[in-house]
Amino acid sequence: MTHKASVLIVDDNRDAADLLGEALRTCGYAVAVAHTSFDALARLDSFHPDAALLDIGLPQLDGYQLARELHARLPALPLIAVTGYGQAADRQRALEAGFAEHFVKPATITDVVATLENLVRSNKASEQ
Repeated sequence: MTHKASVLIVDDNRDAADLLGEALRTCGYAVAVAHTSFDALARLDSFHPDAALLDIGLPQLDGYQLARELHARLPALPLIAVTGYGQAADRQRALEAGFAEHFVKPATITDVVATLENLVRSNKASEQ
């Protein structure tokens, strides 16, 4: 089966991460789910994402720190924040940290998929 794209989901809320992962798989994406930043980084050895959905309020490395680490390893990787932090300052901080989009939980699957499709398409176009 050919997948639309591969997506890394990082959220310490296991239910939220697993539910989002299942929804994206149903929409045709290859998905890897991690519940910690360190697990997410370890997954890069075998999983090569086209985009990543990150919670900001993660233990160990928070989502901003994880975003910096992911971009150090994969500079062109599109990042989407999916977080409970919803103030204007939170959105601005996420964009300054390199996130392409900032969704406040609960994000709709329709919005997430539309954003993923746009980011992955434009990222692949810029690689050519």
